[in-house]
Amino acid sequence: MNEMSMPAPPAARAKGSSFYAAMRILPREQREAMYLVYDMCRAVDDVADEGGTSAQRLAELGRWREDLEALYAGGAPGRFAPVAPVVRRYGLRQEDFAALLDGMTMDAQADIRAPDMATLDLYCDRVASAVGRLSNPIFGIGGADSPALAHHLGRALQLTNILRDIDEDAGLGRLYLPREALEAAGIASRDPVEVAAHPALAKACEPVIARARNHFREAAAVVARLPRAATRAPRLMGAVYARLLDGMEARGFAPPRTRVRPGRLTLIGLLLRHGLF
Repeated sequence: MNEMSMPAPPAARAKGSSFYAAMRILPREQREAMYLVYDMCRAVDDVADEGGTSAQRLAELGRWREDLEALYAGGAPGRFAPVAPVVRRYGLRQEDFAALLDGMTMDAQADIRAPDMATLDLYCDRVASAVGRLSNPIFGIGGADSPALAHHLGRALQLTNILRDIDEDAGLGRLYLPREALEAAGIASRDPVEVAAHPALAKACEPVIARARNHFREAAAVVARLPRAATRAPRLMGAVYARLLDGMEARGFAPPRTRVRPGRLTLIGLLLRHGLF
């Protein structure tokens, strides 16, 4: 394999992520562990999004499941080999990796279009809150508050992503806005491109925004009960994404939509507030 064809190291792939700053502030051992977990999540996500036909994607996810079973059974971990030391050191649970694969399977089986709210919540649990359940032991967050933080912060981040990526997802034939919100807004179409251009889209986004804000509030309440040093990364993630949500609400959802990004000074301010102490 020549240098040009070698895969980028986990830190390099993480650098383009919205979570990079939150990972970067961690102590080295935790930071490197998070890079490896993030890289694994990205690899599985790439299978679900870009892994060929639905049958091909499902087959590859099946191979990931086989390697996961082998990892926890003491066999050759295959695709999970890079995270195997992290699993052992931090006691990461098999069921949380399995939930992540279940979420990616939802994407691989068929393009998601206007799921009902219960299905959307299940999807958010699998693709986002499960990642929180894997991350919290690395951050040093345990006990009864750990699953609650993963539950609320994961859902807050994922719902914000859904609102941010409406156009990008429409280009992939996907529509994650819940059926109930579309019906309440008077949008009958389930075609992602048509919904993205619909004049009532903003109304359909309102309950999703409200739901995300509630999860941010619940996550903040959990964080307030935890040692501040252990919550630097999740606090920074939550603060950055809450600003994204604020920016999208201020911008509105009428097309054409410019992509909202926190400014450099805003990020520096959030880093000083949440990342240093």
